[in-house]
Amino acid sequence: MTTDEIYRFIVEQALYEFHADNPAGIVRQQIRRHCDGIEYSSASPTKHFKVVDGGRYDILASPIKKSARAGTARSRRASTAGARAKATSTPRKELLPEVLSLYERYLAELKRRILRDLKSLSATAFERFAKSLLDKYGFLDTKVTKVSNDGGIDGHGKLKVGLANLNVAFQCKRYTKSNVQRPEIDKFRGACQGDYEQGLLFTTASFSEGAIGASIKKGAVPIILIDGPAIVDLMISKSFGVQTEALSIHTYALDLALDPN
Repeated sequence: MTTDEIYRFIVEQALYEFHADNPAGIVRQQIRRHCDGIEYSSASPTKHFKVVDGGRYDILASPIKKSARAGTARSRRASTAGARAKATSTPRKELLPEVLSLYERYLAELKRRILRDLKSLSATAFERFAKSLLDKYGFLDTKVTKVSNDGGIDGHGKLKVGLANLNVAFQCKRYTKSNVQRPEIDKFRGACQGDYEQGLLFTTASFSEGAIGASIKKGAVPIILIDGPAIVDLMISKSFGVQTEALSIHTYALDLALDPN
């Protein structure tokens, strides 16, 4: 079968659910990685397929396990050349995970910095920030009400749900160390009752187990809890207060260009 025929068979038989922009290309790449006679830097040493006439592939009678040095004379020469350059270059299989790991560390540090700076805002500035974040999320008619109102409402807005608008109140707790306790949830719910269908409680810190357990109660206004890390994640998902630098990471696929079948 050709790689396109294999891909269609997988889909028709529901053998695998793809979550990629080019699933047929993924199938082609994986088959060629495990195909006897096709050797390149990221090819698998274990071979399950072979090339037959007309750009088609067939299954081997039994898998072939090749050593890391196996391959054509050309690939061995390439390995020798690569060995000479080993002192000044990192093998691809090691470099790509290193790049991805570096990005993960960078992202974690970025999140820590954003949260640290949010904690340094004044109470009033944090309330204005929360309003702007809700605007970015899609809330309508958002307003900040009182500057200081313990157990009360710092602002409100409307969230369109289906054909209706949900009246939502929000409260902000800019804490640096201590977490939000259950009494704060009860006070906020009491202030929301009767005028709002939902409450949002933002904090730069975290919530106690009691607060989390009391956030959703049958027959009462639900209080959605948004702690510091959740605020930062929401900012990143909505590109609010962050900028995106486009960086394309290219991986080896020359064999596909030389033989698109």
